[in-house]
Amino acid sequence: MRSRPQTFSPLLTLLLFFSAAPTLVSAAGFQGRVGADADTPIVGAMVTFRFGSPFQERTVFTGEDGSYQVSGLPAATEYKIRVRRIGWEDFLASESTTEAGSDSLDFTMVQHTDMAKVAAQLPAYHWYALVLEKVTNEVDREQLVRQCNMCHQQGNAATRLQRPAEEWDKVLSLMARMGGGLTMEFREKIPELFNSAYDPKTAVPRLTKGFGEPGFAPPPSAEVRQSVIDEYELGGRSSMQHDMIVHPDGYAYSVDMSTDTLFRLDTSVPGGERTAFAIPAGDEQLGGMMDSGALPSNSSMRVGPHSLQAAPNGDIWLTLAVANKLAIFDTVEESFVMEDLPGGIFPHTVRFDDKGRGWYTVAVSNHVGMYDPKTGQHDLIRVPARDFGEEVMLRMLPIMMWLGQWIDLTEMASTSEGLDIPFPYGIDIAPDGGVWFSQLNAHRIGRIDPDTYEVKVIDTPFSAPRRMRFDSKGMLWIPGFSSNLISKFDPETEEFEHFELPAELLGADAPYTLNVDLKTDDVWVCGTNSDSLIRYQQDKGKFTIFPLPTQVTYSREIDFSADGGVWTSNSNAPTWQIETGMPRIIRLDVDGQIDVPQVSFNP
Repeated sequence: MRSRPQTFSPLLTLLLFFSAAPTLVSAAGFQGRVGADADTPIVGAMVTFRFGSPFQERTVFTGEDGSYQVSGLPAATEYKIRVRRIGWEDFLASESTTEAGSDSLDFTMVQHTDMAKVAAQLPAYHWYALVLEKVTNEVDREQLVRQCNMCHQQGNAATRLQRPAEEWDKVLSLMARMGGGLTMEFREKIPELFNSAYDPKTAVPRLTKGFGEPGFAPPPSAEVRQSVIDEYELGGRSSMQHDMIVHPDGYAYSVDMSTDTLFRLDTSVPGGERTAFAIPAGDEQLGGMMDSGALPSNSSMRVGPHSLQAAPNGDIWLTLAVANKLAIFDTVEESFVMEDLPGGIFPHTVRFDDKGRGWYTVAVSNHVGMYDPKTGQHDLIRVPARDFGEEVMLRMLPIMMWLGQWIDLTEMASTSEGLDIPFPYGIDIAPDGGVWFSQLNAHRIGRIDPDTYEVKVIDTPFSAPRRMRFDSKGMLWIPGFSSNLISKFDPETEEFEHFELPAELLGADAPYTLNVDLKTDDVWVCGTNSDSLIRYQQDKGKFTIFPLPTQVTYSREIDFSADGGVWTSNSNAPTWQIETGMPRIIRLDVDGQIDVPQVSFNP
């Protein structure tokens, strides 16, 4: 084990070492200590090693004595290193290792003296809490969280800007065209609300109160500090990585909504081997049938892949939201088959029953669809509207979209008094075969009888149920996106039991989705506004927050791999808001025990 004194400048140097050919290498790594000086360790610092192009980053945490150890890195390559801890200046350097084993690297960090820079290190929910505390009307607060968090974080550096009224009008009009409408009365309050909450003169002192004291930005627990986090750059600056899954073949797959691409990631290769599959667009126009003038200038979306799921036979089904189609990808032949929907608008999330049938929500037109690939049967089930007026409006939508080919309806969309369609969203299959779905904006869940298609809807005693999952005991777990909770629903008694998210999240997170690890029945929740993954252990009644290393991590789906990894994607939209401006696929190794095989590496 080799050790040497450290003389790094806290500047990120260019990578200079490249290997000309693949080499079979054994796992290598680093170990060392992070401190303010020789006597003061920094506990809970995140030490990140980046390598490869596109890059992979591996992050570990420092312990009580400031020590860290990272393994499973490829030898004979060079790394960009970042050490990060709230309240301290990021330490940036480069280092190489050319032999198997571990090199010793110690880092000395400098504490911030500029409180504005400390405040800027805090995850978005700290800032967003300053906005929420000013909204005393519960109806306004609920629509603020549900609508303004629809595509990206609230409270990150790009969203906490103070803007003049005319710029706010542009932002809110664009948001409405993307589906996030507010009532006109509340919309008029937004500029003053946000500008005052994010005024640096008041916000920075509030956010940094107690800086330097033990209770300010405490380190994660010893349990969390055992974890290892891998992040894989995937896509580009015009990408919007939406959902991801871990396939039974061990690959991770992700859909890039804005570039109509299915990505495959092979993590057995250091740095990750990425393969891109272009999804056939046929003669679809830019923006598909949902074009509202809201597409970013760098988007090439024509079919808009949104959700994906592995079928029982290993094929991957994708919902093509703006093309109103399903795509079925044969992972062996690496080819697509396209399936037209019999109707409806905006296929959303797909799941499979034990007969191999795919069930999917159709968000805009308030349907649930079923496709049986064995028989070719393709049915569309209309979900009940809340009232007669809503039913009429939903049935008129196809006509309005048809008129949109000749008449500009974007202004109507941006001043629509908060158009609030029910929005069927999450979907899952119960152990008895029942098909359960959520209606995000209607604050309801429902059950479809898979044989008779009879629909029953149930009001949720919390707002914005989103993507939900069943556990091994048949309990349905539901995230309340604007409710600061997750809820357990018993389909037999139709009773809900709520679990508030941890208090340290200040009621300002927005749990987009959850998934249940059926091996343990642990419930994993996306910390969409807090750069985190959150675990709820049913047997212990305990929440644990696992912080993620990248600022502005807006996650949309969670999956699990056979080796114990917990996976998600960083799919903030627009992508440029993410730190580095690049989307990522993320794996959390809770115990830091996932084995890394000996493999070839070609930087």
